[in-house]
Amino acid sequence: MLEYTVEAYRSSPHTATARSGRASDASVSLDIDPSGRPDAFNPAELLLTALAACLLKGIERVTPMLTFELRSAAVRVHGIRQDSPPRMLSVEYELAVDTDESDSRLDLLHRNLQKYGTVFNTLSRALDLTGTIHRGELTALRRAVDAPRGTGPSQDL
Repeated sequence: MLEYTVEAYRSSPHTATARSGRASDASVSLDIDPSGRPDAFNPAELLLTALAACLLKGIERVTPMLTFELRSAAVRVHGIRQDSPPRMLSVEYELAVDTDESDSRLDLLHRNLQKYGTVFNTLSRALDLTGTIHRGELTALRRAVDAPRGTGPSQDL
């Protein structure tokens, strides 16, 4: 069994920080302001981020075992939240992999990510979780992630 610990503290009505119990230098700013903060992730975004990190970390873990060659990978995750009671109803992801591997090998990679991802398996049992994997150039998504908020492309991988 593995165990994880995260500690979070509120430093003002608008600001909180979470720190990893494992990595002493790792921290994340949290949006706890009821009005929202443009410089921090809110709890729903953190949940979606956990899935994105799970998929990308899974790629790093399984590609050596599968001898799967890739140049890079990117994922976009989208969630639908209902208001009452507040909960995430569904999450959909799109995973783009820049590779020359065959379609069957790409599908094998996807099945492994779904089978062995901790966050993936947890969420898939709690809500409607669907996603796709495809071969793709990643420049548009990379530009969107690196660009200041609201200035990058938002649709095409």
